[in-house]
Amino acid sequence: MAVAPWSYVVEPARRVARRVQSWRRTPPGAVSDDMSLSTLAVIRWVAVIGQLFAVLFVHFSLGIELPLPPLLAVVGAAVAVNLIMLGMRRRRTRLGRADTIMVFAFDIVQLGLLLGLTGGLDNPFAVLMMLPVAFAATTLPRLPTTLLTALAVVILTVLTVVHRPLPWIDGTLTLPVLYSVAFWLALSMAVVLLAWHVAQISLDARRQAHAYEAMQLALSREQALSALGGQAAAVAHALGSPLATIAVVAKELVREMPASDPLCEDARELLIQAQRCRDVLATLGRPDGNDHTPFTAQPLSHHLRDLAESMARPGVEVRVTVEGVETRDEPRVDIGSEIRHSLGNLIDNAIQFAHRRVTLALTYAETGRSLLIEDDGPGFAPEILDWLGEPYVSSRRRSGGLGLGIFIANRLLARSGAALHFENTKNGARVSIFWPSSALHEGIGDVR
Repeated sequence: MAVAPWSYVVEPARRVARRVQSWRRTPPGAVSDDMSLSTLAVIRWVAVIGQLFAVLFVHFSLGIELPLPPLLAVVGAAVAVNLIMLGMRRRRTRLGRADTIMVFAFDIVQLGLLLGLTGGLDNPFAVLMMLPVAFAATTLPRLPTTLLTALAVVILTVLTVVHRPLPWIDGTLTLPVLYSVAFWLALSMAVVLLAWHVAQISLDARRQAHAYEAMQLALSREQALSALGGQAAAVAHALGSPLATIAVVAKELVREMPASDPLCEDARELLIQAQRCRDVLATLGRPDGNDHTPFTAQPLSHHLRDLAESMARPGVEVRVTVEGVETRDEPRVDIGSEIRHSLGNLIDNAIQFAHRRVTLALTYAETGRSLLIEDDGPGFAPEILDWLGEPYVSSRRRSGGLGLGIFIANRLLARSGAALHFENTKNGARVSIFWPSSALHEGIGDVR
């Protein structure tokens, strides 16, 4: 199939446009690298004042004739940009990444125009070209910094050829061509090396800041989970007696009611759910040990079927599939109460939201094990999809849900080395769980 010649230009242009659009927004959960408007405004006002003072001092105090009208026009353009930024401060406090790139590009071009009107690279103030590049390297990622550095080098190259003579006290000053070329080479190398060095330092600093914030977030989550553990122990102790009373009353109702009574089925369901609550509370204070492993270990697919049966809902079919290994050769494991509670919570959510079907797809591979929990329900609410796994995030707050189930399951599975991912499919919701091979011994390691 023939390829249109313009596609070699259009496609790269589209990729660059998409990349530029991505600079305008910060992904959810990411740390913003946007620059403070007040900081940039102060730097640029200092630069404008310095430019204006240098032009007026050289012209009037040193008696060197300068082209004042075009120079003041170029400085006035910088003042106009500063005033625009001053107006933006009323609406926001930080400048977006794309806007920051345009501001620094303007500064490089504006400084190039000033140098072009006053001798080009023969002007000793040409070394100031390193400043906007250095400021950009401290703020922006590698790609925009590279583009701005290339722009500065291009302007320096143009200034070696196109510029007005250097004004001097007795007319103009002409420097040797070899000196001008050597100075261009030295200044270009200095701009490139300075940008690279400052960008590396800034990148390391940003990585450390991001890692520190990620560590703080992880610590806060662990503290929240620890606090919930203490609350769970207290709740288990407080609910023990009421649940025992409910179970006794429900058992009496089932025994005394005739089978034809329409409430008999409800009484049986009440007894089943009360017993289920007592079983859950019984596991809260029981530590996971290895002494009972030979008696409770079974293939993981069997654990999943047991969990699905205990949480079954009429009209919803739960299907368990195994890939990557024969069913008879599937390794036996003991998943422990924490993993059982986590998987049970996720399976129960899928069953509660499903219309007719829930699929538990277990896959064995050399890299690890993965489990897909899919349902044909309405899927996760779009407004909370990016925040699932955080405490008190739920679409069922109005019906009494606290949003802690997925948070607890996420943290407990993370302790076993698993990684969770939540997404919507065209048929419903999907939860992906993956245990890498290196983490299997910590979570659901093989018994044999």
